[in-house]
Amino acid sequence: MRVSAGLPTGMEGLTYPIPFSDPENVIRIAQAAEKFGYDSVWGNDHMTTQNYVRAEFPVPPRFWEPLITYAFVLSETKTIKVGTGVLVLPMRHDIVVTAKQIATLDHFGKGRVEIGVGIGAYREEFKALQPDAKLDRGDIVDEGLQALNLLFGERVASFEGRYYKFRDVELFPKPLQKRIPLYVGGNNPNNITRTVKWADGWLPAGMHVDHLRAGVKKLNEEAEKAGRDPKTIEVAPQFVVHVGKTRGAAVESFRKSQMNKHLVSLAKSTLKGQGAAAHEDINLIGTPAEIVDKANAFREAGVTHLLGLYFAANSVQELIDQMQIFGEEVIPKVKG
Repeated sequence: MRVSAGLPTGMEGLTYPIPFSDPENVIRIAQAAEKFGYDSVWGNDHMTTQNYVRAEFPVPPRFWEPLITYAFVLSETKTIKVGTGVLVLPMRHDIVVTAKQIATLDHFGKGRVEIGVGIGAYREEFKALQPDAKLDRGDIVDEGLQALNLLFGERVASFEGRYYKFRDVELFPKPLQKRIPLYVGGNNPNNITRTVKWADGWLPAGMHVDHLRAGVKKLNEEAEKAGRDPKTIEVAPQFVVHVGKTRGAAVESFRKSQMNKHLVSLAKSTLKGQGAAAHEDINLIGTPAEIVDKANAFREAGVTHLLGLYFAANSVQELIDQMQIFGEEVIPKVKG
């Protein structure tokens, strides 16, 4: 099982306090992930401040554009991969430019790029960018996935959709990798269908192990119907992590974190339908031994990649300390 860490490209005010994500700290966290044995780092994609963040903080957060950020991260690391968890396609109006950016990044990063896409967690953010538009974000992602596959796979590509249109585009060079891994983010079952049709991995977030197991069952059934080998599709959920000497200490520290407030804010979007289970029960919060047991339960449910783990912390040093403990006491027992 692969294990990757979250990178706070757009997490100030959401999962971390303000200030937090200085450019130097973003690089420092990526380098720490590389040092402690993580497979990759995954950042998210925001363009404007969420309403609840504006209400809590007197100054706005710094949301870094992930693809540009990764150009610097790749230049300051040697082996670790980078991924978007997720790139919000409804905020990307020109899919050809997006594809060109990804292909360029893959070459300069020597094949260390993976791409997760999705509709975005906050509808208010999309409305701020397109206030008068009556658009279906899911349909935009459908078209975007098809377009990316064509642009990366065909010498000359054309596409005629409702949201994306281009004709006779020779996007070259193609990505360095024979195929850039594409993931679809989101817990809605529609995202499983999108994954089977056009992608290489499913990226849900904060999902209870029982719901994950049901999702994997659906993914496997749909893949078999589509003539795909389910084993070629990654199941790569994101979770929050906080390691403590006792479970009680870990839970208490997590509940005091900005991360806990963020999870509460997602109750009506990304985490809708999770039921009565507490966040500390769903996520990787507890002692190292308890977290290993929970990670192994996820593996048994069909998880192949613990992707973009976000460590609950209120300072950069606390985050790096958490990454180190997890890297030394958990990763060796669950990786592979």
